[in-house]
Amino acid sequence: MKHLLNNIIGSFLILFLNINFAAAANSLQMADSLSLKEIIQMAVKDHPTIKLAGEAINSADARIGLARSGYYPEVDLTANYSNLGPVTKLTIPDMGTFQLFPTDNYSASINYRQMIYDFGRTNQGIEIEKENRVLGEETLEQARQKLSLLAVNNYFSLVYLQSAIKIKDEQLNTLNEHLEHVKKMFETGSATEYQVLTTRVKISGVESQKTDLGAALAAQQAILVSLTGKEGDLPPVKTDLTSDLPVIPQDSVIAYAFRNRDELRMNREKASIAGMRYDLTKLQNKPVLSIMAAAGAKNGYVPYLNELRPNYVVGLGLRVPLFDGTKNKYNIQQSRSAVSSADFETEYIKRTVVNEISDARQNMIAAEKKIAQFTLQLEQAQKAYSLALTSFNSGVITNLDLLDANTAVSESRLLLLKSKIDYAASVYRFRAALGDRLY
Repeated sequence: MKHLLNNIIGSFLILFLNINFAAAANSLQMADSLSLKEIIQMAVKDHPTIKLAGEAINSADARIGLARSGYYPEVDLTANYSNLGPVTKLTIPDMGTFQLFPTDNYSASINYRQMIYDFGRTNQGIEIEKENRVLGEETLEQARQKLSLLAVNNYFSLVYLQSAIKIKDEQLNTLNEHLEHVKKMFETGSATEYQVLTTRVKISGVESQKTDLGAALAAQQAILVSLTGKEGDLPPVKTDLTSDLPVIPQDSVIAYAFRNRDELRMNREKASIAGMRYDLTKLQNKPVLSIMAAAGAKNGYVPYLNELRPNYVVGLGLRVPLFDGTKNKYNIQQSRSAVSSADFETEYIKRTVVNEISDARQNMIAAEKKIAQFTLQLEQAQKAYSLALTSFNSGVITNLDLLDANTAVSESRLLLLKSKIDYAASVYRFRAALGDRLY
């Protein structure tokens, strides 16, 4: 009796330790797993596409400064030396010979040039570059959104493949247990060789499916490494299928998307820039008024040719284009065409956005219906398996019938999992189609 009591206590102790060990292992796995939010944050932080878009903004800042430089003067220092020969001389009777120029000529000056008025060309150029910077910021946001959507697709693919492999492992465990059971029945003459071979064929089929799933999982993990830039093996992803639909009135969905989609905002900027370039092109043949001044010293002044003397020059300049070979005419025509092209592209993008919203909405509706359908199918498959198990234990059906019922349960679980993943992914695609930020 004492020995039996010790065995019972020992069994409960082992069970308690196993439960705690399993809980600790599960907690560790959750701590070491990646959530969708973490994947998106890593993707939009250090990806080369993001850095490239950021550099485009820096370049736009430089172009703004370059355009502003038209308002500032240009100042330079020049110095010259030249040796002249033969030197022109003039002889006047009774007065002698005079040298008109020195043999050695020196000059140095500080030169100042400043545009005074150009009919708004410089200001228009500055405004264009400012719009280009805004376009660069929109491009950066679009790059983040696209990477976020790639991360979403990759995440849900990983969730499905990880879960599918677990289901296949459970199915293989069940099949292997049945195989051992059938082999024992075959040894006693209660089962046929056909049942043993058929069970092994089913095991081989599931192992082949698991191999394909493993290869697909490795490919998606490689994509995850590329997105995040993290080297080495990454932990598994957390299975989180929660997804919240944005609360938008049904009649305002399209208008909401038109306001928030990056593509449309970017094209609006492109259209604005095209219009500004058109206005700038029309100013190209306007006059330009400028001032110039120079002050320095040089030799060569009569009568003391070799003496350096200060000098200066100040003047105004007016440039009035008269004929440019029709260049400006065709530049205006090209700029006008760019404005029209931007308008047509906006219309095309709007149609694409409407189509994406409709597609994502239909996918959500279909996924919802599948979830209800496969939930019922799984319940029926589980009930059928329970009845099959009872029939098998009673000797009414063979183990092959029982395995078919078990396979139906596994397939129903996979179908239900996929429909839930499809719904969650469709919600994210719907949000992206509306222009909601995923990061």
